[in-house]
Amino acid sequence: MTESTTIQKKSSKVEGIKERSNFLREPIATELQQDTTHFSEDGIQILKFHGSYQQDNRDNRIKGQEKDYQFMLRTRNPGGFIPSELYLTLENLSEEYGNQTLRVTTRQGYQIHGILKKNLKTVIASIVKSMGSTLGACGDINRNVMAPPAPYKNRPDYQYAWEYAEKIADLLAPQTGAYYEIWLDGEKAITAQEAPEVKAARQKSINGSNFSDSDEPIYGTHYMPRKFKCSVTVPGDNSIDVYTHDLSLVVIVDHKGKLQGFNILAGGGLGRTHRKEETFARTADEIGYVTKEDVLDLVKAIVATQRDYGDRTDRRHARMKYLINDWGVEKFTAKVEEFLGKKLEAFKPLPEWKYEDYLGWHEQGDGKLFIGISVENGRVKNEGEFKLKEALKKVIEKYELPTRLTANHNIILYEIDPEWQEDINQIFTNHGVEINPDNVNHLTRYSMACPALPTCGLATTESERILPSIVKRIDVLLAKVGIQEENIVIRMTGCPNGCARPYMAELGFVGDSPNVYQIWLGGCPNQTRLARVYVDKLNIANLETFLEPLLVFFRDNKQDHETFGDFCNRVGFTALQEFADKYKPSKKKVMKKVEKQPRKKRNEHRISVNEQWYQKLKITASGQKKAMNQIVSEALSVYFGEEK
Repeated sequence: MTESTTIQKKSSKVEGIKERSNFLREPIATELQQDTTHFSEDGIQILKFHGSYQQDNRDNRIKGQEKDYQFMLRTRNPGGFIPSELYLTLENLSEEYGNQTLRVTTRQGYQIHGILKKNLKTVIASIVKSMGSTLGACGDINRNVMAPPAPYKNRPDYQYAWEYAEKIADLLAPQTGAYYEIWLDGEKAITAQEAPEVKAARQKSINGSNFSDSDEPIYGTHYMPRKFKCSVTVPGDNSIDVYTHDLSLVVIVDHKGKLQGFNILAGGGLGRTHRKEETFARTADEIGYVTKEDVLDLVKAIVATQRDYGDRTDRRHARMKYLINDWGVEKFTAKVEEFLGKKLEAFKPLPEWKYEDYLGWHEQGDGKLFIGISVENGRVKNEGEFKLKEALKKVIEKYELPTRLTANHNIILYEIDPEWQEDINQIFTNHGVEINPDNVNHLTRYSMACPALPTCGLATTESERILPSIVKRIDVLLAKVGIQEENIVIRMTGCPNGCARPYMAELGFVGDSPNVYQIWLGGCPNQTRLARVYVDKLNIANLETFLEPLLVFFRDNKQDHETFGDFCNRVGFTALQEFADKYKPSKKKVMKKVEKQPRKKRNEHRISVNEQWYQKLKITASGQKKAMNQIVSEALSVYFGEEK
């Protein structure tokens, strides 16, 4: 096919920038040589494809002076895989060239903030030489391909998810030589060998899926209309927010664990603009099923459909969710089948989705262990007695452990010999890091925030820096109304672009202006339902006044085991508002309820045991599918000779 067929009249400005870039080379290659602190507007757009955003520290803005320019680098790690060598390199680079922190993203990569333009080349080259990459982590291209982070070695479906996350990432990786020319002076680093079927699938042109004689056989000169996001998961595991991607594949195996094919979901996406109804968050639709032999061709067919028919005139309307919404699933599927050259099969039945965070110690299925560490808002740092960054470096360096990053910006360390468990526990404990997930604050555990201020240029208000205080205020409010143990999935962003996926939360805060947030309610803990706008603008100073009546209404009217998000969705916003309008706080009633249900220390063990025995007990309980107190009770019965 010819590339002229993909570009519409009156294309957006960015389309011209991509066309003039000589396949992502210019103006980056030229401007990198200039003794300046920043890139031009055209350069900023092309730099994104190389994995970097130009930012400035907005805390340091002074009228009349040049901005404090710096750069954020984002890694591309399919399935969140970070080899030990790469982690140690990123840790060192963040100390020498960044702001001394790392940040786990909600797409299972790392970000380094605070890099100066003069150091960009050194940092990117170091990452590539340590088995990493930033290519395609940003820009109008396929982004990091996500997969469940749990390293189960005895679960073929999880292994297939990892395998195909890698294959799709390779299939859709930019083929231009610009990245290596600019950042490594043309030296292509040694990387893992690409699977032959991936190379063959990329080169095969099916019904106009490829550009002939192009540096970019799949993307062409103009790449995608906007970013394109993929995930691969297994039935039931929604640790990656399966409904929020442009394309999600669900591994389908037979009763022997052999791969058969994939269910296809498409059309998810969360970015939007306040009070512009033509922009909206959307969950993915069920499209069909494809056999394993055709899955790579299917991915290309969907990419080609979005590439050729996605809106290139209005970047706010350019994501694939709008194409599917405008066309309808039937028309979209027909066009995909046209590229694919065959009909899709019917979507296979699936079990209910469940969110898992995989925190704490677990068996990985081959005699070794893995441990999930909670990272508040994804920020890996050393602060006071809390030295997570130092602890991770010591453990990963000492035992050469690989890690997997999670979509809830936590970290999993795996391939751990059971003999190392006690030492690893001690290292984390000595550095103030909580290794028992039951001791992590129940709201913090399920909350997320985007970085927002001071580095993100799109942020209109705070997110990461303010969410811990918001969580504390909500925790106090829950105790006040007597439901202190309730879990609520809370997510916050500093703007409506949705990087922390607030539109799938039970309680979502979406930045509108300084100290003001749009409030979304009605999502669910397993992230299968889109929340809705409840309040257009809330000054965060009025949080308690706003939230208390909703929590009281929930307390007094919830069904057994019903969560806050499910309750809001069931009763409806009209009922919530009517109750809130009539609500009058009763200090006497509330205090009486709190006195009847005194706030307990969370997760205090009924019998005190040392950490080593507690972790062994937990793993045994998980393996035997029993409660820990049941195992303790059985052991005590044996000890005292009371077993039946």
